Amino acid sequence: MCTLNIVKGLAVAAIILAAIAMALLWARSNPEDLPWTQLDLADPVGAFTGRKLSRLTGDTPLCRNLLDDAGIAYEALPPRDSGPNCSYSDATRPTAASGPQQVVLAPTDVTISCPVVAALSLWEWHSLQPAAIEHLGSPVARIEHYGGYSCRRMYGAETGRWSEHATADALDIAAFVTEDGRRVSVVSGWNGEADEQAFLRDVRDGACDLFATVLSPDYNAAHADHFHLDMARRGAISGGVCR
Repeated sequence: MCTLNIVKGLAVAAIILAAIAMALLWARSNPEDLPWTQLDLADPVGAFTGRKLSRLTGDTPLCRNLLDDAGIAYEALPPRDSGPNCSYSDATRPTAASGPQQVVLAPTDVTISCPVVAALSLWEWHSLQPAAIEHLGSPVARIEHYGGYSCRRMYGAETGRWSEHATADALDIAAFVTEDGRRVSVVSGWNGEADEQAFLRDVRDGACDLFATVLSPDYNAAHADHFHLDMARRGAISGGVCR
């Protein structure tokens, strides 16, 4: 009986060790799905990618190192001190459409934070371009936008909460232009041709895996003509808002 118990105990121990080994192997192969691993822009988009991107707010050196490692061309803009609600220290402007970057932002003189640039890059690689090829038959060459930094409160109100635009942590996207010249705008495409509807909803949903806030025409009339994408700090803790 004692020998049998020992054999059973060894068998249980072997099963536990095998399970631990499999868990460790899975963890090494899927760092994007673990909350404690460091973000790498070369990894696939995982369960915690969006929160890790939000955590880059306030750590400009780490964020720009990640852009460097990924080969993303950018211009580091000087800090702006316009009071406690309208300042930024990590403004980073994409400067080229080459290498891993294929999309040009238009206008090009946009002021957005480094985490927004990082999230835009992952969005392009993992969501935007695959959706464009699938639904439109051509990759996106240009993203038209309504701007990044803007010292204002939400909805331009005189009182109330300050917008993420006030710290360069947001970008409003109006339209996409493919390499073959097709322009798909949010305002006309959201309820437009079937392929445009499918494309816009796919890229909206893909953005929700990366940005702290994604607001689309499904949210309210104020967003009927654009996607609002931002990297609010709360995204690092509570996750994203997708509407």
